[in-house]
Amino acid sequence: MRIGRLHLITPPAPDPALLAVLDTATAAGVPVVQVRAKHLSDRAFYDLTCRVQATCAARGASCIVNDRVHVAAATATAGVHVGADDLPVGAARRLLGPDRIVGATARDPRTARRLVDEGADYLGVGPCFASTTKTGLPAPLGLDGLRRVAEAVTVPVIAIAGITPERVAPVLDAGAHGVAVVGAVWNADDPRGALDAFLEAIGEPW
Repeated sequence: MRIGRLHLITPPAPDPALLAVLDTATAAGVPVVQVRAKHLSDRAFYDLTCRVQATCAARGASCIVNDRVHVAAATATAGVHVGADDLPVGAARRLLGPDRIVGATARDPRTARRLVDEGADYLGVGPCFASTTKTGLPAPLGLDGLRRVAEAVTVPVIAIAGITPERVAPVLDAGAHGVAVVGAVWNADDPRGALDAFLEAIGEPW
């Protein structure tokens, strides 16, 4: 399994242009798209996931489902990313089997090690910086907090929240394998230009 170094998360309110932008993004080299839409019904989320998965498959990118393990199990996606309030990593692994990706969220070394012991293939770590797309988050970890988690585990760490192209280099220097982005792309006046800036900062996206 390859855990790409640039994860593009779908925006909080997907619109009709979403698939066109994702097609452009994956054609440009974005290796992973995460489907996250907490407000959608299971059926609407399933339908969206199938469309995103088809777009990713056509470009050789991976589609990962956020939160909803049952939707990941019902589709041909690469796997799932679970948070603290979702099914445990071990349960997700039992449902999806050994050959699909299971990612999880961690903020501290102890939790990170536990999640890896339970079977997590990678960890999303954050918020690294203040986020513009999600409210109610705890205080940002900063680079020092990110480094402590990255040093505690051997699986890839994906930094999330407040990531900009200018912050990619210091985040990678702190031990992250890659970054996950939302607002820096979807809120940009030129989403394709923002993607190009991230891809340039990342270098080899896989």
